Amino acid sequence: MSLANLLALPFRYRPWRPRHMRLILNDLSAPAQPEFDHATHLASVIDWLSRAQDIRDGHPDAGGVSAGWSFEDGWLPSYPETTGYIIESFLAAGKLLERPDLKQRAQRMIDWELSIQQSDGAFPGHFGEVGSRPVIFNTGQIMHGMLAGYLQLGRKECLEAAVRAGLWLVRQQDADGCWYRFEHNNVPHVYNTRGTWALVSTGLIANESELTQAARRNLDWALTQQTTSGWFRTNAFSPDKAPFTHTIAYAIRGFLESGVLLDDERYLAAALVAARGMARVQRADGWLAGTYTDNWISRANYSCLTGIAQMSLNWTRLAQGGGAPEFHENARRAIGYVKRTQRLGDADEAVRGGIAGSFPIWGDYSRFEYPNWAAKFFADALMMDMQNCAIPPVATRIAKSGESLHG
Repeated sequence: MSLANLLALPFRYRPWRPRHMRLILNDLSAPAQPEFDHATHLASVIDWLSRAQDIRDGHPDAGGVSAGWSFEDGWLPSYPETTGYIIESFLAAGKLLERPDLKQRAQRMIDWELSIQQSDGAFPGHFGEVGSRPVIFNTGQIMHGMLAGYLQLGRKECLEAAVRAGLWLVRQQDADGCWYRFEHNNVPHVYNTRGTWALVSTGLIANESELTQAARRNLDWALTQQTTSGWFRTNAFSPDKAPFTHTIAYAIRGFLESGVLLDDERYLAAALVAARGMARVQRADGWLAGTYTDNWISRANYSCLTGIAQMSLNWTRLAQGGGAPEFHENARRAIGYVKRTQRLGDADEAVRGGIAGSFPIWGDYSRFEYPNWAAKFFADALMMDMQNCAIPPVATRIAKSGESLHG
């Protein structure tokens, strides 16, 4: 970070405000929060996500979920990308917590997403921007929500939307299987495998072989970026930075789930070796560093809570079915660490039940923010450990009579 940017930080985040200073002092001096049973933490984080949706009522983006709350801007506009994959979390939580309102909330999210899909199949990439440029990764994440709407709610228009989005992704793909256009910071990223997972699922469900073939091309390119230690090159938001635990976990999940769907041991092996690398550097209390370079080396002195929750998901999925049962312990350590940062009794509704981007809150990842995706992944981690299930459920080929939805 440049000196000018460093000097500008206080004016950007205004730490002198009483609300902000309290949160900073909490992370400086307050003891860890107590751990309760999974259901208590789950109910609280789902309530936070519900407030993040309700805060947009009366706005043009009503129905979506606010990207989160930040020191800089307060409650943010609805975020298309993350609203997309929160749909599957609300459907799962509605069943587990016996809360039918969550199903209705998911329906509203779907309605909003469908209303903003572009004529070419892409979705807007960012929040709070009129005419936002599409982003490859973001469109892939919304496809997950469309698949949940089709598979779990029976909404055929959701599968049609997913196929249109998938075909847009195919049209943007280069011959090497990578995406260079419509990319964050205009550079390719291995973590796109999490969107590739949606491309695989959509292709299998809708019997669209063009989508699954494109997905394989991207996965094969991503394999070339894995080092012998299991770490991934070309996996940070920008080429000059080390990847966050968040994006490393994204890449692992994409390889894992795509490998399951395609029954391809190469992709599963890529996920496994990376997950083992992360497990070796996890502390006994569940902590992982905010970033890692090759050979799982880090100089970061903060944790990326989003990434820790995601790694719990990855370890749980790899442990399911007996393939790597030792990972259950890693997953539960990770959950425990995030639990101890969640403030269940805080009077501030922007904080109570939410999950910060980093711990301490001034860490480099999503600095001074409570992003909705951190809450989503924590909720999923809790539910998957409680029920020994997969969220979302593993998609299967269900197209009838060999017919596709396209052509």
